[in-house]
Amino acid sequence: MKRIIIITCMLTAYLVNGQAFSGKGDQKFQLGANFQSHATGLNVSYDYGLGENISIGVSSSYALGVSGDLQDGVKDPSGNTVVEKAGFDDRFDLKARFNANIGNVINIDENFDLYPGLNFSLKNFGGHLGARYFFTTGFGLYTEAQFPIAKYKDNLTPAQELNNQFSVNLGAVFNL
Repeated sequence: MKRIIIITCMLTAYLVNGQAFSGKGDQKFQLGANFQSHATGLNVSYDYGLGENISIGVSSSYALGVSGDLQDGVKDPSGNTVVEKAGFDDRFDLKARFNANIGNVINIDENFDLYPGLNFSLKNFGGHLGARYFFTTGFGLYTEAQFPIAKYKDNLTPAQELNNQFSVNLGAVFNL
């Protein structure tokens, strides 16, 4: 019983040694899944700390699994295209992002970071709200909700709605 308690204490001390955001010069790499209406895909992002609570970065998403209509396109009986097939430009998005890292302001846990932010993408101007939790100094989990504030085009086709709608990312985060 003593051994189990000692091992548990040692593992607990090891796992709570992470730090969510350390300020200027802090670097984070996130790799995860992207979930949105009619598609699932990959999300990759990199953030660089400019100050105690500010970071900038870049994020990219690619929709891998799209619904059948968007994968093959749809034509009516007369041969007119009703739903366009989702091409590479519809599936891919690249964003420049700005984060306000407020984990140390709300002071829930030193391993937790909450970061609302804005992003300028190839598809829209939008916002995001994310949270990260670090289990060690180098590894943690993140989740992020992204939403468009202003779309660059009106009357979007269903294929153009990919990466231009509310989406959720979930994955791993690494301290660099």
